[in-house]
Amino acid sequence: MLHPLTHPFRAKRARRTTTTGALAALTAALVTAGTLPAAAAPEHGSDFAKAVRAQGNARVAAAVLDLDDADHTPEVHGDAGPFDTASIVKVDILAAALLRARDAGHGLSAAERVQAKAMIEHSDNAAANALWRSIGLAPGLEAANKRLGLTETQGGSGPRWGLTRTTPRDQIRLLRAVFDPDRATPLDTSSRTYIRSLMGNVADEQSWGVSAAGSHEALKNGWLQRNTTGLWDVNSVGRIERGGHRYLVAVLSDGNTSMKDGVALVERAARAAVAG
Repeated sequence: MLHPLTHPFRAKRARRTTTTGALAALTAALVTAGTLPAAAAPEHGSDFAKAVRAQGNARVAAAVLDLDDADHTPEVHGDAGPFDTASIVKVDILAAALLRARDAGHGLSAAERVQAKAMIEHSDNAAANALWRSIGLAPGLEAANKRLGLTETQGGSGPRWGLTRTTPRDQIRLLRAVFDPDRATPLDTSSRTYIRSLMGNVADEQSWGVSAAGSHEALKNGWLQRNTTGLWDVNSVGRIERGGHRYLVAVLSDGNTSMKDGVALVERAARAAVAG
């Protein structure tokens, strides 16, 4: 949401070379989205804030769920939301598209599969635009989210999918629908496997974010410079492994002075939250 990103950060894993397609820049049509009610105050806020060292107007929050912990309760650190999604909403769009196709008695069309691959692996905006329209814009997303158990996500108005508003807690709910084998979900096994495969194959230059906290990651990142302030939303969600445990991690931030600063903040927050 996204400005083209020439990756200035270290590579997180070796994988086949990929070429990132040109990402369309958002135009001045993007306007500030409405807000959702704030979630309950998180625990461990002061320790988390010291660890991540947000600067200036930057705001950051993280949620973590240890899939190998019997409690299965996510921990939320920092400001519990809401935040703009930027391109992390593309995972939600894909989940909605898969539910829509299944309800119609078939899978994604060949064209939709091409769009889904470009949207997740290369964060292609034109592909997201097409799938956003196909699911019925915000009403379609919100109908799918009701089935997926998301309660704190509000779709962006009109074509503005990147201004969908969400919370770290809701992003963990979405990740559980994709990655948690013990979680009941309307997504069938093939749909979950498909989403995981795309998130596990993002372009190398977009493999920053929650991957800083572990290995064997599957993720989706989002970044957006707001026209109204010039400040950056930078987000990262996904699954990682660390110390023999599998974690679902969602880190959301806004108010960053630059893309680089936002990525560094998100990575510090991911490490602090998982260590936490």
